[in-house]
Order: sequence, then structure tokens, then C-alpha cells
Amino acid sequence: MKKQKILVTGSGGQLGQELKKLAVSYSQFEFIFLSSADLPVHHVEKVKNSFGSYHPQYCINCAAYTAVDKAESEQDLAFRVNGEATGILASVCKEYNCRFIHISTDYVFDGTASVPYKESDLTNPCSVYGASKLEGEEKALRFNPESIIIRTSWLYSEYGKNFVKTMVKLMRERSEINVVNDQYGSPTYAADLAEAIIAIIDYCRSSDEKWKPGIYHFSNEGVISWFGFASTIKELTKTNCKINPIPTSQYPTPAKRPAYSVLDKTKIRETFGIRLRDWKESLSDCIKKIN
Repeated sequence: MKKQKILVTGSGGQLGQELKKLAVSYSQFEFIFLSSADLPVHHVEKVKNSFGSYHPQYCINCAAYTAVDKAESEQDLAFRVNGEATGILASVCKEYNCRFIHISTDYVFDGTASVPYKESDLTNPCSVYGASKLEGEEKALRFNPESIIIRTSWLYSEYGKNFVKTMVKLMRERSEINVVNDQYGSPTYAADLAEAIIAIIDYCRSSDEKWKPGIYHFSNEGVISWFGFASTIKELTKTNCKINPIPTSQYPTPAKRPAYSVLDKTKIRETFGIRLRDWKESLSDCIKKIN
């Protein structure tokens, strides 16, 4: 049987690098990893040329503009990469009969809920970043209704810039730090998200009927504040840094964050049989790799 090809865009980011590491365990697929430099996803002709030469069966879009605060002043760029480019990829996938999996975010919600957000809940982003990601979702489903969109939250890994790596560094350098204690969510280890994406593709490859398009939520299990998350990082790294819990009002940022952005993962679990790990177990794995 000919190997099915999986094209990964934005392969230099956290999720792209985790997929790269995972690829060696999935010999049934041939992976094509393209960084943002290899394939600028907002460039229609370059996207078409790549699909024309590789002919992938699946495309995982990890390319994104993720600088949440910077997006407030770089609105055009955020919308070009997160909105427009997602629409381009989705429509080219449709044209080349390629299954499209796009990664989105909990920031499409305003964070005023008190129970985990379902896929069908009303979106209302409170930042440019969130709005640009929501536009990407809408364009993907409009131009290619067969798309699968996976919203995730609080993504971290041993690669790139993220909260866990920042905390590990600060806790080694400083005797005391302040961390927000009134924003709640569920951390997501990028390695677990990568596993889930490949598991979905592997599950669906035997039959077209198994492919169920639409929006899904994925994160690790459990709910925590950023302060609670930082405290666990401290515990796992055995540092002596003092962590002070502070309210959001004492830590102003250009972009507003949702106060509660916990995602309900029932749908992804029931549709594709995805197993979800507890956030502490995953964090512990990641910290070992960082150390």
C-alpha cells in the first residue's frame, strides 16, 4: 500500500517540532515538513505549487501568528496569517482533494463562562489575536466544509517560546516573581496534541466515513490558574523562587485575556477515541526534557 502523505505547515513552531519528533514512529505515513520560510502560507501561488508538487492526502496547518500582545499593534499581519492564509490553505486542500486539519485557540471565547466551553458555544474574542484565529476558523469551514478544526489552550513544549520555558528560566534567575491568579484554563502539552492529530488521521485513513469534519476541542485534563501552573513548575524544577499570586489588574497587557477558557473535550473523545492525559503528568514529562 502506497504511503499517505501528510504535509505540515509552520513546522518550525512548537507543534510542528513535536510532530517532527513523532513522525519517526508512524512509518505508514510520509511526512513533508515545511517551515514558514519554506512555505509562506498567505502566498496563494506558493501554496498551490507546493500542493502540486507534493500531492499530500492530509495537511496539518501549524502556521500561525501567535504573539498575542504584539497582534494588538500588528493587526494586518495577524489577520493575514491567521485569517486569510487559513482560507487559502483550506481552499487549496479542497482543490487537491486533501484533508485539512487546522489548529485554533481558546482565545475565540471571551472567558465569561463558568463551565467548560463546548464547540457550539458562542464565540466572542476579546483580542486581535482571538479575532484573527476566529476568522481563520470561519474561512476554513466556508471554503472547505470538510475541514477539521482543533481548538487548544495554553500550549507549551520544550520548543519555542511558551509559559513553561519562561517560568523555568525566571525561577532560576530570580528570587521572586508575580503570576496572575485569576485566569483559569487547561494547559496543553504540544506533544500530546501532536499525538492526538496523528491518531485522528490514522483512525480515519481506513475509511472516508470516519472523517467527521467540524470543530473539536483538545487540551490536557484539569483546570488551573496561571499561578497554580507556575507553582507546579516550581515544585517540579525544585527551585526556591517565591511566587506571588496577583490579580490580572496588577499585570496589564496590551491584549485582554479570557478569565476562564476551559474547553469541553467530550466531542473529540467520543468521535475519535482520543485519550486525554492529566496536565500534571504531561507537564512532568516536558520538564524532564527541558532539564
